[in-house]
Amino acid sequence: MNTAQRLGFGKEDKLLIVNADDFGLCRSVNETIVEMLAEKTICSTTVMMNCSWSAEAISLVRHTIPNADVGVHWTLTSEWPNYKWGPICRGRSMSSLSGADGWFPETIADAERRADPEEVRHELIAQTEAALRAGVAITHADNHMGSLYGFHSGKDLLPIAFDICARYHLPFRLPRRLLPIGGRVISTELIERAKARVSQAEDRGIVLPDYVLGPEYALNAGESYDSVKREGIDLIRGLLPGVTEWISHPARSTDELRAFHGHPDKREMEVDFWRDKEVRATLREEKITLIGWRDLQQLQMSLSG
Repeated sequence: MNTAQRLGFGKEDKLLIVNADDFGLCRSVNETIVEMLAEKTICSTTVMMNCSWSAEAISLVRHTIPNADVGVHWTLTSEWPNYKWGPICRGRSMSSLSGADGWFPETIADAERRADPEEVRHELIAQTEAALRAGVAITHADNHMGSLYGFHSGKDLLPIAFDICARYHLPFRLPRRLLPIGGRVISTELIERAKARVSQAEDRGIVLPDYVLGPEYALNAGESYDSVKREGIDLIRGLLPGVTEWISHPARSTDELRAFHGHPDKREMEVDFWRDKEVRATLREEKITLIGWRDLQQLQMSLSG
C-alpha cells in the first residue's frame, strides 16, 4: 500500500507536495516563499532556524498565512563562503559540528566525517524547539543538503532523525522508494540500506512520502529557463502513483541573494516554473493532486493514537 492509499486516495492516484527548502535563509527567499504559499503555487516550506533571517521568516508567515504548512529544515552544513551559520544548541559542546570559527562545515563529507551523533541529536532538538518557541506548528522535518543520509561515508544519522520525528510527531523526507532520476545509477548497497531505514522509520510510526525528486540545484552551462521548464514538465509527466515530494528552492534573484549565492538565477527560474501557466495546465492534465505535509502529519498522529 502506498502513502496515497493510506491517506484515503486510490492506488493509481498521484499526489504531489511542492516543498520550498531554505525558508529563513535571507529576505529574498522569505518574501518569495510567503508569496508562493499564499497563492498556492507551492504547498509547504521548511525553515532553517540557524540562519539570521529565520525570525523574519516566521514573523511573515505567522502574520500573513498562519495556517501555512511549515516544517523544520535540519541544518548541519554552511556551504556559502560569504554567508555562514553554526549550531544553536547552547547547553553543551558542539565542537564536532563546528570549526574554530564556530560555523558548520561547508561540505556534507566534512560534516559526516566530524559529527558526533549525540551532538547531532542535541542540535536537531535545539533547532526543533527553536521553531516551536517561535510559534511554528511544525508539520514535518527534512535535512539541508542531505547531511544526515550518509551519502559520502555510508554511515548515516537517520536513527537520530527518527527518534526526534517520533518524539515530535513529524513525518520525514525519506522516500519509500528510490528513483534513478537523470540517468543516475543507484547501487544495490544503497537500495538495501535505504530499504532498511524505511522499515525502521515505519516501525516507529513515521509517515514517509513514496518518492522524492526535484530539478538539479545548480544551473548548468548552456541551460535556460526553457530547458529547465522542459525538464520539470517531463518530471511532472513521469510522476508515479503515490505521494511524491518535489524539493524546490524558489527565490527572486536580488542583490542580496547574488551577494553570497552561487546559483541565484536557478532559484528565480524555480519561481517562474511553478507560476507558469503551462506547468499548471500539465498538473491538471496529469490529474495530479497537490497536498501538504500536514496531511501526512495528520495520518501519523492518527496512527499513533
